[in-house]
Amino acid sequence: MSNSRMTVREIARLAGVSVATVSRVSNGTGQVSEEMRRRVLEAIEKHGYRPDHLGRALAAGRHGALGLVFPGLSGPYFTELIQGFESEAGPSRASVHILCTHLRSDSDAQVLEMGRRVDGVAVIGGTVSDDALLRLAEKVPVVVIAGQGPGDIASVRPENPASMAALTRHLLADHGLRDLVFVGNPQGSPDVSERWAGFRQAHRDLGVTPPAEPVAVGLQQADGVLVAQRLLGGTDPWPGGVVCANDETALGVLVGALGRGLRVPQDLVITGFDDVPTAALVTPALTTVRQPVRELAAEAARLLLAAAGRPGDTPHGSLVLPTELVLRSSCGCPAPSAGS
Repeated sequence: MSNSRMTVREIARLAGVSVATVSRVSNGTGQVSEEMRRRVLEAIEKHGYRPDHLGRALAAGRHGALGLVFPGLSGPYFTELIQGFESEAGPSRASVHILCTHLRSDSDAQVLEMGRRVDGVAVIGGTVSDDALLRLAEKVPVVVIAGQGPGDIASVRPENPASMAALTRHLLADHGLRDLVFVGNPQGSPDVSERWAGFRQAHRDLGVTPPAEPVAVGLQQADGVLVAQRLLGGTDPWPGGVVCANDETALGVLVGALGRGLRVPQDLVITGFDDVPTAALVTPALTTVRQPVRELAAEAARLLLAAAGRPGDTPHGSLVLPTELVLRSSCGCPAPSAGS
């Protein structure tokens, strides 16, 4: 009976040969004795075997798996990344192993250990040390997502500085705002560092003195709520606007501001970055920068799968994906049309 789910290991067992022999016969490569070839072909014909990615990987001494390294898994951003990565790995029959480094003191060692069990690793920028990345790249192909790795390690990242500069110029020039604050920690993320640079550049371009320091906090919604308490709870004047490094923080600031009875944007302008689904659903809807989160991860998976199919190869170069400014009500722009 034909069985399209038959695996290369099962065919090898039925034919009494090795997995490598089944691969050589099914792919028409390498030398195989006529007797072994006959047994393999009979098993393939009888059971309807169709070679797949995992079978080819096993025959080539690979694992049929890719690694994905995050700082943590909370929030919609990382959900989108996982879905994008699996959208490429899944059809290729490659499993995905996920490692979260948050609160791990042995992150570098764990990432290097992962490299022994997968055919390639995608790492979120800023998650592990440069030394660990270089050592990992000696074992398997490596791609950095949302950052730049050391040496010639490949990277896939969004366009950050120019898009954040465009958003900041919009607030300064089109809305006449001053005393903007930037919320995010440039030391904790390559993405945030580039956005902080774009924020400051927009001020300089318009002859406005930028703030000397950001409000350095994490990137979760709870951090944004705390920022709102800090900025709005004292006796100091409120800022003209809060420019957040990501949407989750911006949504937290929005919750904190509305909870204090402020009107957004009349009393306080709030903007984010990412364009997570919730950004368009809150009231007022969040002005932000849309980045192709799923495509970042999907492209990283494509690079790793291509390198895994060419032993000894490794991806190189830097790919920057475009972003888009999305103007909504939280900065004082007219409400957009449905779906924007």
